Amino acid sequence: MKLKIKKIINKKNKSPLICLTAYSKNVSKILDKYCDIILVGDSLANVLYGMKNTHQITLWSMIEHAKSVKLGVKKSLLVVDMPKNTYSNSKLALKNAKKILKTTKCDAVKIENNRKNFTIIKKLTSSGIPVMGHIGFTPQYINKFKPVTYSKKDEKKLMDDAFKIQKAGAFSIVIECVSARISKKVTESLEIPTIGIGASKFCDGQILVTDDLLGLSGFYPKFVRKYTNLKKIIEISIQKYRKDVLKKKFPNKGNSF
Repeated sequence: MKLKIKKIINKKNKSPLICLTAYSKNVSKILDKYCDIILVGDSLANVLYGMKNTHQITLWSMIEHAKSVKLGVKKSLLVVDMPKNTYSNSKLALKNAKKILKTTKCDAVKIENNRKNFTIIKKLTSSGIPVMGHIGFTPQYINKFKPVTYSKKDEKKLMDDAFKIQKAGAFSIVIECVSARISKKVTESLEIPTIGIGASKFCDGQILVTDDLLGLSGFYPKFVRKYTNLKKIIEISIQKYRKDVLKKKFPNKGNSF
């Protein structure tokens, strides 16, 4: 097992894992100072490309953004989402996962649970590829964001899925939009860390889309805390630039050769 992966697992029940998304070097270089895990999420489909969901983002796009992110990462564990339809069977999954690791130099890949791909996770982990699982709300298999209410039967399925993902060799699991009670139960039952997004403080770590917490994305569901309004800061800066150009205050002598 790789040292970085072991460090993440060893943090369970000791110190909360800090996780955020990044799609470029400029952002990852900042996050690397503070995060345990940086995820190149397929959320870039919505955040950067304006797509309605994550279903159409390509493997090529994920790889190119991951290569940029890697340039800013020194200490954090770098995980890359495998896009929809790139791991539909074991052979395809292994081929694409190897390509992601080789071309981006990332540390692991993330796979969303569809209750059928446990053998795929096992194939990757047994081939030496670290895998992060993902249960609860899984955007690749749903058309639009809508939190799910879990019945007792659904809860049991979620627990079963979590155990199967752990047994398949995953080193951690993202739990998305699941109640505090269920998240706590899953977290306490597993030996590997859970990372919550809209899944309570009882998870072993937390992750958010960085553009959401910075107030840049325009997407603010209940589970997001907006720590600043970067959109407003950018707008003020652009207004000042425009004003200076119109009044011929920019460029001045100090900006000229």
